Amino acid sequence: MITRRTVLGLFATTPTALALFPRMALAREPEVFQNPVAINSIDPVGYFEQGKPVVGSADHKVNWGGAEWRFSSKRNASKFASAPDSYVPVFGGYCAYAASRGYLAPTIPEAWTIFDEKLYLNASLRAQKLWRKEIPGNIAAGLKNWPGILG
Repeated sequence: MITRRTVLGLFATTPTALALFPRMALAREPEVFQNPVAINSIDPVGYFEQGKPVVGSADHKVNWGGAEWRFSSKRNASKFASAPDSYVPVFGGYCAYAASRGYLAPTIPEAWTIFDEKLYLNASLRAQKLWRKEIPGNIAAGLKNWPGILG
């Protein structure tokens, strides 16, 4: 079966295609992980205040950094709005372990760590375990890769 991807792939390898699409580029990933709301609709303040992932509500939302963030209460939304850098996960909510290895991965709410008053999320509990083996080194590697891995 011939798919559109196959046809486009064949066409894109010809010199004519290169002449027709000289400025074609891959889209850059958003700086905040969204599915479709920032960090899976989890209240980032909840990690700090309740010590666990807490589901946010569309009734308490803040638009920041090109994404919609949801909160479990008006109080948490206000805290975030007044100091977002205190609550936004490092690496935009993408997997911190993946960032340390040079790629992007989505995250799950249950795999999280607060280290030096910063929130880090991971793609899985296994990634969280690997992340926690060498947090300072993983942070340094992730910061070196960021934001270049966004595309």
